[in-house]
Amino acid sequence: MSKIHLKTGKGYFTYEAGTTLEAISRDFQEDYPHDIILARVDGKLAELNSCMDRDAEIEFITTGEAVGNEVYRRTASMMMLKAFQDVLGRDNFERLTVQYSLDRGYYCELVSDTAVTERLLDKVKTRMMEIQQAKMPIIKKSLPKREAIEMFREHKMYDKVNLFYYRRSSRVNIYMLEDTIDYFYGYMASNTAYIRYFDLYLYDDGFVLQMPEPSAPEKVDAFEPPEKLFNVLKQSTRWGELLGVRTVADINNALADGSFSELMLVQEALQEKKIAEIAENIIESGKRIILIAGPSSSGKTTFSHRLSIQLRVHGLRPHPIPVDNYFVNREDTPLDAYGKPNFECLEALDIKELNKDLQGLLAGEEVELPIFNFVSGKREMSGEKLQIGDRDVLVIEGIHSLNDAMTYSIDKENKFKIYISALTQLNIDEHNRIPTTDARLLRRIVRDAAKRGTNAAKTISMWQSVRRGEDENIFPYQENCDVMFNSVLIYELAILKQYAEPLLFSVREDQPEYETAKYLIKFLGYFLGSSSENVPQNSILREFIGGSCFNVG
Repeated sequence: MSKIHLKTGKGYFTYEAGTTLEAISRDFQEDYPHDIILARVDGKLAELNSCMDRDAEIEFITTGEAVGNEVYRRTASMMMLKAFQDVLGRDNFERLTVQYSLDRGYYCELVSDTAVTERLLDKVKTRMMEIQQAKMPIIKKSLPKREAIEMFREHKMYDKVNLFYYRRSSRVNIYMLEDTIDYFYGYMASNTAYIRYFDLYLYDDGFVLQMPEPSAPEKVDAFEPPEKLFNVLKQSTRWGELLGVRTVADINNALADGSFSELMLVQEALQEKKIAEIAENIIESGKRIILIAGPSSSGKTTFSHRLSIQLRVHGLRPHPIPVDNYFVNREDTPLDAYGKPNFECLEALDIKELNKDLQGLLAGEEVELPIFNFVSGKREMSGEKLQIGDRDVLVIEGIHSLNDAMTYSIDKENKFKIYISALTQLNIDEHNRIPTTDARLLRRIVRDAAKRGTNAAKTISMWQSVRRGEDENIFPYQENCDVMFNSVLIYELAILKQYAEPLLFSVREDQPEYETAKYLIKFLGYFLGSSSENVPQNSILREFIGGSCFNVG
C-alpha cells in the first residue's frame, strides 16, 4: 500500500501499490473546475498512466493551467496525425508538418498529392472525434536510441532520424497510438478521451488545428487569422527553406559540416535587407513619427539603431524619444491587482505631456525634453532641447507604441507603426514546434545575467508577470502596425546554448523555477553549441550576449 498526500489539503489517502495516477485522479476530479490531465509527484511532473509504488505527495494539474494546456495540445496533434493517416492512408502523403502557433491553434501543412479541402478536413475531424470517443490509450515506450532511429526510419520519419543522430542520451521515449508512432517534446495525456474540444479550419496553403486556451479550456474560439503575423511567419519559414534549414537537425548539420558561419552571414544579410526595405517604406510614406513596439527580449533597441542607420543612408535625421522618460512620478503610478506598482499599464505614463511635446515638435517649436530619474522616482527637465526640420523624424520605442491612445493627438497619417516580433521559425522536428516564448525567455535569461546581475531563477519567476503585461498591452495591438519585423535569427539557439546552460543548471531542485529550468535544459540538449566569435557586432543577438557596437543591453 502507498500513502498519498494531496496538495489540496485533504490529508492522506492510501492506495494499493501499482495504482495509476489516473485512477487516483478520478476520486478527486469533482474538486477541480477542469479536467485533470497531468500530475506532479513530489514536485516532479508525471503522466497519469504512471503507477504509484511509494509514499508521495501528489498535485494534480488541469487543462486550465499552462503546462496542462501544452499536454492537451501535444496529444491533439498526435490524434490529428493518426486521423490523417487513417483517412488518407499512411503511404499516401509525404509528411504532415506542424509549422507554428497561429491565433489559438497550430498552422499545419500537408505535403501530398491530395489537396487540403474543406471536405478532407471534415473527414479528418470526424475521425478525430471517433478516436476521442474510443478512449484509445497512448502508450509510452523507452527504447535504445539506435532502435528508435531504426523504427523512425522504417516509418519514413527522417526528421526524427536526423534529430536523434545528434542526441547524447542513450534512450528515447516514443509514443504509440495504435499503429501511429511519434516522438513528442513534453508530456502526453494517458488516452484520447481527454481531447474533447478542437476544430479544423482551412487557411492559406494549409489548415489550422484550433484548440482551447488555459483561460477557457472547454471552449474553442472561432479562428480569426492575424494576417500580418501570419505573413511574417510564412516569410520567415520561406527564409529557412532558402537557407536549407527547417529543423534543429539542419542547424546541427551546418555545424557538423562547417557551413554554419556562412549560414549566420546569410541570415544577417536577410535581416539587414528587410530593415532597409522598412526604411524605404518610411521614406515613401513621408511620415514623421516612427512608433516601435514589441514584447520583452524581441530586440527592439538594436532594431531601432539599425533602422536609424538605414534612415540616415536616405538623408533623414532620426531622433529617439524614450517613452520611459514620460513615466508619472512613482507615487502616482497605478497599482496592479496584487497591490504592486504597475509600470506596464498606459496610465503609468504622462501621455498628456508626451502628446504636448510631440505636437510642439511637429509644429517646428523648440521643445525641452524630460528625463525620468529612476533613483528619485521623479520626472525632471533634462536641459536638452530639440527642434526638428523637414529631414528629421522622431523614433519612439515603447510597449504602448501601437496603441493609438498613447499618441491620441497625433494624426494617424503622421504615424508609421512597426511591430518587432520574435517568432521562431525553427522546429525541433515536423511535429514539435519551438514555442516563441521559450526562445525569448532564453534571450532574457542570458541578458539579465550579463547586464543586470539577475540569476536565472529570478528571471524565470518574473516571466509570467511579463507575459501577462504583454497579453494586455502589446499583443492586442500587433495587427495595427504598418509593418512587422521578425527579429529571431535562425541560428541563434546554437549560440545562446553556451550562455544559457550554466545559468539554468544553477537553479536548484528545491526552487519553484526548477521545473522550467529543467525543461529548457532538455530543450537546449537538442542543439550542438557554437562559439559567438563570428556573430556580427551589429547583430540583434549581441543585445543579449554582449559585444554590441551599439552598447545596448
